[in-house]
Parts: sequence; C-alpha cells; structure tokens
Amino acid sequence: MSESITIKSPREIEIMRQAAKIAAGARSAGRQAIRDGLTTRQINKAVHEYIVKNGAKPSCLGYEGFPAAACVSVNDEVIHGIPGRRIVRNGDIVSVDLCATYRGFVGDCAGTWAVGEVSEEAKRLIEATRQAFFEGIKFAKVGYRINDISAAVQDYVESHGFSVVRDFVGHGIGRGMHEAPEVPNYRPERGHPNPRLVKGMTICVEPMVCAGDWHVEILKDGWTVVSADHSLTAHYENTILITDGEPEILTMADDI
Repeated sequence: MSESITIKSPREIEIMRQAAKIAAGARSAGRQAIRDGLTTRQINKAVHEYIVKNGAKPSCLGYEGFPAAACVSVNDEVIHGIPGRRIVRNGDIVSVDLCATYRGFVGDCAGTWAVGEVSEEAKRLIEATRQAFFEGIKFAKVGYRINDISAAVQDYVESHGFSVVRDFVGHGIGRGMHEAPEVPNYRPERGHPNPRLVKGMTICVEPMVCAGDWHVEILKDGWTVVSADHSLTAHYENTILITDGEPEILTMADDI
C-alpha cells in the first residue's frame, strides 16, 4: 500500500459520514431541479443552496478555478460541465457531480438522470453506468485490490455494448477531494499502482461511460469533457468506506 493512502480513524469516519450525507442530499436537490426548461445554472443553484444550508462548503467552487458548486453535464458531456445559460429539454440526459466539505472532510457523488422521455439507448446507458458501480464494489472489500474493482466495472460496461472513459478515474478521498489511490474504471497496464484494500480506506468509485467510443476531448473552456464521437455519456459515483465486511456507501442516502 502506498504511504500516501490515508486510513481514517473512527472519529474521522464519523465526520466523513456527515460530509457524505450532505453531498448525497445536494445530489438529490440537483436531481429534483432537472426538468424541461431549466438552465444548468439553476440546477447548480439548487446544489449550492443545499450544501450551504446544511453547514458545509461546496468543494468544487473555486477548485483550480472551477466557477460553480456542481458540474452539470448534458448528453455528450461526460464530466466537468460548467453551469450556465444552457436550457435542458425533454429528451436530454443530465449528469450532476458535486462535493461537500464539512469540518475539513469531503463527500463526493454524482449521477445521471433523464429529462422527460428519452431514447431506449439513453435509458440503457444510465442504468448500465449505475449498475457498473455496484458490480465494482462487490470487490471493495479487505483483501481485494483496486484493480479488482476496475476490472468488474469495465467488464460489466462492455458486456452491455458501452465503453469506459480512460482519461479520468475514481480516487481516494478524505481531507482532500482527490487523494491516493487512483481507482480506474478499466484494467490498467501492468505496473500501474494496485494497492490492496484495507479497512478504513475511503474511495470514490465512479464509472464514466460512453455509448460509443471511449475517447474524450476537453472543450475550449478548459473544463468540459465530451465524448470525441459525441455519443451520449453517463456518470455515477459514490463515496465508499472499506470496512471489515461489506463496503459502506456513505453517499447513498438520497439514491432511490
């Protein structure tokens, strides 16, 4: 195990539970704001207000210059969509990714939802992306390695005819939004760090999935990541705790 991976104490875990609960509630607020005719800025506002109301800080706001509390990504936008004047319409799919910092610890989660009636492909993509997370965390147990999670995510996604993004990965989390270890959604090349999972680790598992090819591009705004072939994309993420049994999904409270 890399020395840079932090194992959380019981006290730290309890604070992380609170941070994650706020993040999960903010994800729910964002989801409820997704409807025909609203702008991505209005979705972000719902997330921001929820986080602040619950005594936390929106971790994404100002992070390396990011200008909002949430990343709001539409259709072919995989991640890091900047909220603005764009209006979401029936038939779109919208991803909301956010972090909340509470008493020095961060909770992180994301999800993708349909606006009104969407295509069958979009429905399958959203469901496969979400389920890939659950397939992955079957291996989020003491004794397994990070790449066991990665392989399970990739195999499930590809078995449904979709592809996993390679340029961005899941990660450890705690006092920092992004900590060691990296948690890829695919089998890395030989030699990539592959630490064994230990009780007290907190990580984010987050499948990022394209309906077409997995290659992506970053737009001129320096943030928004889109599928290179402009196929639909989806994203699903939770913060989890490695225990001495089944993993604890810290940001699950809102996911119904």
